[in-house]
Amino acid sequence: MSKTRKFLKANRGFVYVIPWLVGFLVFKMYPFFTSLYYSFTDYNLFKGMSTYTLQNYIDVFTVATEKNALITTFKYAFMTVPLKLVAALFIAYILNFKIKGVNFFRTAYYIPSILGGSVAIAVLWKALFNDTGLIQMAFSAIGLEAPHFMSDPKWALFMISLLRVWQFGSAMVIFLAALKGISEDLYEAAALDGAGKWRQFFTITVPLITPVIFYNLVTQLVQAFQEFNGPYIITKGGPLGSTTLMSLLVYNNAFGGTYNMGKASAQAWVLFVVLMIFTAIAFWSQKHWVYYSDEEGGK
Repeated sequence: MSKTRKFLKANRGFVYVIPWLVGFLVFKMYPFFTSLYYSFTDYNLFKGMSTYTLQNYIDVFTVATEKNALITTFKYAFMTVPLKLVAALFIAYILNFKIKGVNFFRTAYYIPSILGGSVAIAVLWKALFNDTGLIQMAFSAIGLEAPHFMSDPKWALFMISLLRVWQFGSAMVIFLAALKGISEDLYEAAALDGAGKWRQFFTITVPLITPVIFYNLVTQLVQAFQEFNGPYIITKGGPLGSTTLMSLLVYNNAFGGTYNMGKASAQAWVLFVVLMIFTAIAFWSQKHWVYYSDEEGGK
């Protein structure tokens, strides 16, 4: 047996990992660090770069357009994530009861999470809520004037958030699995002590599923800060920039005509750091409210 064959046989596992490793280094790590380098330059996709500066990062917090996009992203995330978690937990709690046709309702509530991120659903959402959409027509048919959901800055961001909230199916399924794991003996003991459904929910159900709540919180937070499809397809960031999230601003700077890759990279890195900070805060806070039954001192 040749030395090469012996080496391949002895390191077979490593050989199998090589294609993934090459893909990770070329398509993940290289763009990751390259974007960090570009963020300190005025790099243009067609004109190259001429200066190295911190101005891109300064602009994120000083230029009105970029500062407003960052604030709007915070508003979107803090509006969407709690509403989505509450909706998912509420529906999961209801579907956990033994009711007729429960499998149909579980499927029906899960479908939007599969379709909601698609372009077609975003176009449908726009057709429903624009100034000449079905919702406006329904209000007009009964003699009422509906708000201008997509052209009024007071409503536009909420409607974009509502599209994301509507996609609560994946979080609901995870909550439902957690609810199935709670012993019925606990509820029976609480009922014997006179605890009603609401008391059981807040004293038994919620504490026992806090690890799942934490998991859904982090994953939904990450998704919310990276939202792109809804604002891009439905409003293009309007009206008056009220739905321009950081992800959309990054796209506009990189591919919207200016091809300012340096500025887009800086904005992407600010978004990344902000998301890492909130994730770190979430992990730090779990010791105060997340209960792990298999660990001593779980809270």
